[in-house]
Amino acid sequence: MPEPSVRRATGRVAAALAAFVFAFAARGEVEVVGRASHPALAEISGLVKSARGDFYWTHNDSGDSPRLFAIDAAGRPIWPAWRRTTLEEWEGHAIANAAHFDWEAIALHEGVLYIADVGNNGNARRDLGVYLVHEPDPRAVDKMRALVFLPVRYPDQEEHPGDDWHFDCESIFVFDGKLHFITKHRQSKRIDRLERGAKLYRLDTTHTDRENALTLVGRHDGILAATDAALAADGARLVVASYEALWLFERPKAGGNWFAGRTWKLALAPKVVKQLEAVAWVDDDSLLLINEQRDVMRASVTNFAPVQ
Repeated sequence: MPEPSVRRATGRVAAALAAFVFAFAARGEVEVVGRASHPALAEISGLVKSARGDFYWTHNDSGDSPRLFAIDAAGRPIWPAWRRTTLEEWEGHAIANAAHFDWEAIALHEGVLYIADVGNNGNARRDLGVYLVHEPDPRAVDKMRALVFLPVRYPDQEEHPGDDWHFDCESIFVFDGKLHFITKHRQSKRIDRLERGAKLYRLDTTHTDRENALTLVGRHDGILAATDAALAADGARLVVASYEALWLFERPKAGGNWFAGRTWKLALAPKVVKQLEAVAWVDDDSLLLINEQRDVMRASVTNFAPVQ
C-alpha cells in the first residue's frame, strides 16, 4: 500500500485532473449565437424574457439615460414600426419619470417590470431603489412611465461605506410575489478587488415615501461576483451568473433561502464568456447570456454538474 503522503499527493493530482477535465468540457457548452450590435446598447447590464412574446428586455449600465430595449434572441432590437427610424437612430423605450444612476438588473412578474437602480460599487450610495413599470408592447409604444419607485436599504449596513464592502447588487428575481436581491462583494475599501461571497435579501414592504429595509435570507460563500439572476418560469430553479461560473439552485423545500438547497454549477471559460453581465431563461432547458462585449450566448442546464 502506498505511503500516506503518496496517497495524499495522488488524491490531489486526481482532484486537479477532474477539475481540469470538468472545466475543459464546460468550455464547449456555451455557444455564441448572436451579437447585440445596436450602437445604443453600449454596456448591457440586465436581461429578462418578456411575457408578451419571444423577446427580451435589457438595459445599459451606469451613465445611460433611463430607457429599456427590447431585443430578440440574437440581440436584434425591436421597436414600433410607426417610428420610421433606422437601427442606428433608435434610442430605446424611454421611461419619462425615472433616473438612471446605476441600473444593474431587471425582473418581470405578473406583467410588471422591476428595474433595479442598485449598483453600488463604492458601497456608499444611500439612494438605492427599484422602479416598477407595466410591461409594454414594444411594437406599439416607444416610451412609458414608472408606476412607483421603491427605496431600499440593507439592514446590516450601518456606514456608507463601511468596513465590509458587501452591499453592491447586480442580481434580482421575483419569488412568491416578492423581489429578491443577491449581492456582489469587494474587498474592504478596494473597488477594484472582488471578494468571494454573496448574500440573499428579500423585499417585504413596498413603501414609496421612505426606505424599505430588506430582509436577509441567506448567504453563499462560493459565488465570485454575482452579475445577474433569473428564476425559471415554473419557479423551481434559480440561475445565478458570475464571472467564473453559472450556478443553479433548486427551490428550497422550506423557507426562502435558495442557497440552502441542491446546487449545480457550470464552469465558464473566460475567453468565451468574457465579462458576463446578464442571464435569462429561454425555456426549461436553456439559458440566454450576454456579456459586456455584446456577445449573445446560449447554455444548456443539462451540462451543469452537481456541487458536493
